[in-house]
Amino acid sequence: MPSFDVVCEADMVEVKNALDQANKEISTRFDFKGSDARIEHKELEITLFADDDFKLSQVRDVLWSKCAKRQVDVRFFSSGDVQKISGDKVKQLITVRKGVAGDDAKRIVRLVKESKLKVQASIQGDSVRVSGTKRDDLQNAIALLRKNVTDLPLNYSNFRD
Repeated sequence: MPSFDVVCEADMVEVKNALDQANKEISTRFDFKGSDARIEHKELEITLFADDDFKLSQVRDVLWSKCAKRQVDVRFFSSGDVQKISGDKVKQLITVRKGVAGDDAKRIVRLVKESKLKVQASIQGDSVRVSGTKRDDLQNAIALLRKNVTDLPLNYSNFRD
């Protein structure tokens, strides 16, 4: 039976390349000269450091522009609160989304079932598997999800015949 998986995963190689390019630009920009502006990366967590809120927003803008140039959707990132550290310095934690969360998965399954397409959707861990008897129905399901789910950067993988 043909099927595909609906996932929400960023290309971590491209994310790392964007982070490296952003760090390089921050280290060479004149307005960051002498400041402690930098970006650190551990697994699915990105930490932005800067001297004040304005410079932190500039660091974030540099990161978003580098991600956009490398075709990494910024909807993969969820920003945390700005935290004050020693003195006037601030930091912000940004997490990279991996997998479709429970509420979003239920919403995708409900959307597919309400569409009256001849496909079945089921939650498989952190992804949603959509299966049907015809490839055309699966392609219509992908088109439906692309049209109606705009707040998540969904990927469609593991297409099987």
